[in-house]
This record gives sequence, structure tokens and C-alpha cells, in this order.
Amino acid sequence: MTNPSLQKTPMPELDPDTRSRCFEEVALGYTEEMAKEEAGRCLQCKHKPCMNGCPVSVHIPAFIEKVAAGEFEEAYEIIKSTNSLPAVCGRVCPQETQCEAKCVRGIKGESVGIGRLERFVADYHMKHSTASGEKPVPNGHKVAVVGSGPASLTCAGDLAKLGYGVSVFEAFHTAGGVLMYGIPQFRLPKEVVQAEIDQLKELGVEINTNMVIGKVLSVDELFDMGFEAVFVGTGAGLPSFMGIEGEGLVGVYSANEFLTRINLMKAYRGDYDTPIIHSRRVAVVGGGNVAMDAARCARRLGAEEVSIIYRRSEAEMPARLEEIHHAKEEGIAFKMLTNPVRINGDEQSRVVSLTCVKMELGEPDASGRRRPEPIEGSEFDVEADAVIIAIGNTPNPLIRSTTPGVEANRRGCLVVNEETLETTRPGVFAGGDAVTGAATVILAMGAGKKAAQSIDAYLRKNQI
Repeated sequence: MTNPSLQKTPMPELDPDTRSRCFEEVALGYTEEMAKEEAGRCLQCKHKPCMNGCPVSVHIPAFIEKVAAGEFEEAYEIIKSTNSLPAVCGRVCPQETQCEAKCVRGIKGESVGIGRLERFVADYHMKHSTASGEKPVPNGHKVAVVGSGPASLTCAGDLAKLGYGVSVFEAFHTAGGVLMYGIPQFRLPKEVVQAEIDQLKELGVEINTNMVIGKVLSVDELFDMGFEAVFVGTGAGLPSFMGIEGEGLVGVYSANEFLTRINLMKAYRGDYDTPIIHSRRVAVVGGGNVAMDAARCARRLGAEEVSIIYRRSEAEMPARLEEIHHAKEEGIAFKMLTNPVRINGDEQSRVVSLTCVKMELGEPDASGRRRPEPIEGSEFDVEADAVIIAIGNTPNPLIRSTTPGVEANRRGCLVVNEETLETTRPGVFAGGDAVTGAATVILAMGAGKKAAQSIDAYLRKNQI
């Protein structure tokens, strides 16, 4: 029976006061009854517009129909047929700008909670299923995957299902890439990521950690080891800075470093000896999801005052609306139309304040957004003993500098054929942030899926 409600079924959450003092997951997920109630809002449109917004082509109406009928394992199998990481996507995918943006129910109300239902189905499977995945019949051919973020894991999973021997090479001591080091526990529990990785292992994917390709092994050496194709999904882990005075002071972090210390190295836990400054006043420069993550982490580490410093207005912020909403609920202050020009320190070279100027929006720039311009004579100081720079990242140059024949553009992103994702070197493919620059998890997964298809076609044409 169709649920006529114009509003999504609310998802239970930890209250703001409790969650701002711990790293437990904020969104608690649907119960079975909530999931069936929300699934009943789906109109089962024949032309399936929601699927047009999904980078990994999940059969959305089909899995939701199964949820409405209480057939949760069947719903999981439908999702899993095209999506290797459903529990991850259900939590961090920006559905509001993708599948849910295309939902017909959104015309006269709120769209169906597709992401919430995907999360429910994945969590239900993890909790109730005891079946282990069956390894596909090997086809006798090997592919190397460099990096273990969302693009790489998706590519590895899809190739393994086709029978390829897939070996993943990860530079860190833990697989998962940005899913492990970048996104906080309260948004994406690491146990969830590990469970998804373990399912890939059941398919036969081999995970090699502490393997910095370009240092420990080169791409050339991977080919010498018998790998017939290589996928590069190394992400965009090189942080960008503003180039202003004071960025070398004690207490200035890139968001990458700050979040890695917390998420991967567990600085928030007393049983881990990870150094991190516990600050009273923290200023976070930037307006994307990474800035929200850093600000909310700082709050949970005990900061009394945390401010987001952003040079445009809130309407231009690239962060998800849900993340902005949660940050505000947790007491994060937002200083809009504000741009740092200098970080000030004391005689011990420690941060004491951030000098900013007020901005106003001028004519649109190349991005289509109105360009922020400084207001003369508007300088003021923001007190802070820590500053976190979260203004973006670029790909690490290691792969392109150690792999002959692989070219990059002026932004440091690998150049690929848009149709196949093959780089300028035959047999080497790439996707995700290493090609696009910093983007979303689901777009990286879409690239990994596309690359797997191209690698299969390439090897069938040239090798098999």
C-alpha cells in the first residue's frame, strides 16, 4: 500500500548535546517498521527517474519494492548486484543531489529516503546474514589496483566478480582510503567500512597494506610481476593551503592531517598514543563536507568554541545540507563572507588568532558562483589556538612522476580517455579523485565501476 505522506519517515538521531561529546554514530538508522513505512512512499515509476541520478546504477525501485514487502535480503541482493559498498553509500552519498533529486515525490514534498533505505538494507544484511560470499571461478588473469579508497574497492570488487585475480596495494597500514582516514566515526563507523572490505576479501580480493606504489614497487614492476592491467585510484590526498602568513605556526593543521590523526590513528581515544592538540578555540577555514567533519571533530575533542570561516555566503557552501544542519545543532559557529589573510602567533610560535577581512559577492566567476571580493578596511581578528585549513586537495604526484607514459593536467590530475578511463599509457587505467580532483565517494565508485568494465574489455581484446 502506498504511503501518501509528503514527508520522509524521520530517522532517529543522537541528541546534539550527547553526540557533540562523543564519536558515536549520529544517525541511528531505521527500524524494520520505519523502513517499510518509508518504502511505501515509492510510486514505483515505470521510467525510474531516480536511477538516472545514481552513478552506480542501483535498481532503486526494485530494491525499495522488496523493502516494502519485508523482503530485506532480496533487497540487499538487488543493491549488491551493482553497488559494492551499500552500507557506505547509504551513509555518505549525497543522495539529495543525485537519486533523490530525480524522485517524483520530491515535486510536491520530500523525495523518498533512498539513502536511508539503502543503509537500512545493508545494515540488516550485516546483522542477520550468516552466509559467506562464494568466490567466482578464476579466469587466470591478474589485475593490480593501486589505492583502496571507494574507486579502487569498487573496481576490485567488480573485477573479482568476473573471475580476475585482483590485488590491491594500499600505502597506509589500513585499507579503505578516505573512508577510513577522512570521514569521521560519527558519520561512517569504521566497523562498517571494514565489513564491506571483508566481503570483498571473500570474493578473493587480496589486500596488501604498507605498499607505496612508486616507492616500494613501481607500476612497471607490477607489470613485471604478471599483472596484465593496473587501475590507479590513489585519490586526492595532497592538501591545499592558502599561502598566507602564519601557516607554519604550531596549531595549524591541514584538514587531512587533523582528520587522519583522529579517524585512522584514533587520537580521540585514550588508549591510543596519537599526538594532537586539544584546543579551546578552533577556526576551520572552508565550506565543504571536510570542513564540517573537521569542525565537528574539534568540538568532540573538547573545543569550547569552533568556527567555520567561509568566504562566500551559506547558499554557496558545497557541504551537504544535512552536515551543515548537524554542525549548527552541535554548536558550531558560522562566519560567512569572511576570508583569512593572516594567522598570528605568540613568541613560542603558537597560534593565537586569525586576521580576517569581510567579503561581498561580486559578479559570477568561471564556476558560475558570484566571486567573493574583500571589503576595504574590514579587517578583524578571530581568537583561535588552532586553525584547520580545509580548502581542498589535489592528487599526490608520486604515481605520475614514477610511471613513464602517464600524463597529468595542470591541476595534477591524471589524463584519461573519458570513455574508457585508460590513461595515456596502455593498460593503465585511473578513476576517482586521482582523475577528477576531490569529489564525492559515489562519483569515485562510479568511476571504479566504469574502469572495471573497460579493463575487462581491454583484456578480452588484447590478452584473453
